[in-house]
Amino acid sequence: MTNQAERFDRFASGYARYWAPVLAPAVRQLLDEVEPRAGRPDRILDVGTGTGQLALGALERWPSATVAGVDVSNGMAAVARAEADRILGRRGRRRFSIEIAPADAVPFEDARFDLAISSFVYQLVPNRGRAYREARRVLRPGGILAFVSWLEEDRVFRPDRLFDEILERLDIEPRVFDGRPGDLPSVARAAGELRHAGFAGVDAHAGTIEHRFGIDDYVEFMADFDEETLFDELDPALRVRLETTLRDELARLTPDELTMRFPIVFVMGRRSR
Repeated sequence: MTNQAERFDRFASGYARYWAPVLAPAVRQLLDEVEPRAGRPDRILDVGTGTGQLALGALERWPSATVAGVDVSNGMAAVARAEADRILGRRGRRRFSIEIAPADAVPFEDARFDLAISSFVYQLVPNRGRAYREARRVLRPGGILAFVSWLEEDRVFRPDRLFDEILERLDIEPRVFDGRPGDLPSVARAAGELRHAGFAGVDAHAGTIEHRFGIDDYVEFMADFDEETLFDELDPALRVRLETTLRDELARLTPDELTMRFPIVFVMGRRSR
């Protein structure tokens, strides 16, 4: 968990700039799907609030609600607080608070929240079942947990494959992948895990993250966010060569090949009484 916190501390600002827009449609869809079932929640928990994208969307959707976020990363929380200040202003800012804590040890009393939400977090926690049970503990009877996460997938985004091929061609050390070993293996498994944690009326269904990159967008995404450390450690001349070669190779791809598509899963359940 400490390593996860340090990792997200390093790229918090880049996450908000480069990755949050990729996830934004799925975040909106999660709120769209939970709204009819959640009614008008007064107190909402955002598990793994990150840069605040989901929390701020919930506050806009439910103007009378408050949101308490938890996250292991001080860096991500700092970005979320700054974004809340910008969007909500001084008075509205009081509706959003953040605690530094992991998903499986939420620092709130039992039955405090009407709704718990989370986006792309549960694949990262060391023990997902324990994190689900912790969300259940802080929900009132009948309260809802709704989240979106990644599904396991063997598919490789073509620009990513090109990037790795270019690294090999230029004799640059290959990337080190930290991976997401907790990606959910199936929709059925996602639903079953939530039922096992004590949730009823569970619904789970697949979706897709789809995002088309421009050539410059992808190069900037890799150089300034996804592989920032790799680029920063290169000799300046080699960095220029890498970026130039990458642009040339990306220019050969079709718009469809420049479109990233990965499977996700939406899951929702109600705390049994």
